[in-house]
Amino acid sequence: MNAINSTPREATAAPGGAEAAHNGMRQAKTPSFQLGSLMAGCTSLALAWMAGTPGALAKSTDDLVYVGTYTGSKSKGIYAFRFNAKDGRAETPFLAAETAHPTFLALAPNKRFLYAVGELGTFQGKKAGSVSAFSIDRATGRLDLLNQVSSGGPGPCHLVLDATGKWVLVANYGGGSVALLPIQGNGALGEAVSFHQHQGSSLNPQRQEGPHAHGVTLDAANRVAIVPDLGLDRLMIYRLDAVNGRLTPNDPPHAAVKPGSGPRHLAFAPDYKHAYGINELSSTITVYAYDSAGGSLAEVQTLSTLPDGFDGDNSTAEIEVHPTGKFVYGSNRGHDSIAVFARDLQRGTLERVANVPTQGKAPRNFAIDPTGAWLWAANQGSDNLVLFRIDPERGLLQPAGVTVDIGSPVCVQYVPLD
Repeated sequence: MNAINSTPREATAAPGGAEAAHNGMRQAKTPSFQLGSLMAGCTSLALAWMAGTPGALAKSTDDLVYVGTYTGSKSKGIYAFRFNAKDGRAETPFLAAETAHPTFLALAPNKRFLYAVGELGTFQGKKAGSVSAFSIDRATGRLDLLNQVSSGGPGPCHLVLDATGKWVLVANYGGGSVALLPIQGNGALGEAVSFHQHQGSSLNPQRQEGPHAHGVTLDAANRVAIVPDLGLDRLMIYRLDAVNGRLTPNDPPHAAVKPGSGPRHLAFAPDYKHAYGINELSSTITVYAYDSAGGSLAEVQTLSTLPDGFDGDNSTAEIEVHPTGKFVYGSNRGHDSIAVFARDLQRGTLERVANVPTQGKAPRNFAIDPTGAWLWAANQGSDNLVLFRIDPERGLLQPAGVTVDIGSPVCVQYVPLD
């Protein structure tokens, strides 16, 4: 690909204050922007340069995109760039905040604050990771650190904010636990007020020797939190009391997954009648019927994320339901593709229609923009984000010819600025 490269601009970064958790981490490439020849029929894009002081963003109606990374010599924290959903234009990425291993990001409902896990094994001398609170400077895109607190257990890998914007729920993969953290009026975090340690193991002796909480998903009523635990082959179910700040086991307390599957993430359909769980170890997606009154999940269907005949190594990572509810997407690491599924709007069942190469390696995360027209795939193994246009009729992905290079990208978070 013929490419235009630019040196990333670096905003004044907030201090990370945490040590790296992974020894021997792979080295990530210096962020840059690449713009190549577009597919036939696509509009030619132009590189939009930022003006003014380092980190400043050109005045426009573009949205911000924040990217969480595994940090190393060529990746220092959370990066940001402008993205225009009207024409698919992306601007030069820059360092928005320097912090260790911000591997998952979540936006506050008021869009003023961003929260990030610090995927660490030790924090403040204890076996725990961290959660950081940042205020968003909408004029520059810079993130200003408000504070950092313990995640309650080692290796936090996922977090979500509740609908009130008063609570953060964090899943600790390394420790196999989930914690509830209060958000103060200024956006800063308080120490955990509720904590649950998972117990047990499952079939795979290497990956399921103990509990590994891998995500948190809330239902539409903001009363039920579902935590896929890869190590237990269970979807742990909790009741959230958003008034008093309590997280308690539901009745039933969990939904079982086929042994050896390794549930990782869960996404609801727009009507919240069905949920879709992606299983990392078995490379499958399970469709569940959701009972909102009881907070229970019943399996409807399980199907592969891989094309027929593929026998190579693979693990899945992210799952998203399109805003229209018509399509479901899941990422494959090994096959290095996004699996595209058509969704039956009444029954909730899926039919796989395609596997689209992500033009990179190990797509750990991807995100659909708020308009539903674009998908950014974050290829952790090749240090790049690749933009795809979503076909509104069939859900298929077409490469848009735009690549943003950031070292070891593992989370994409849109911040609408309208």
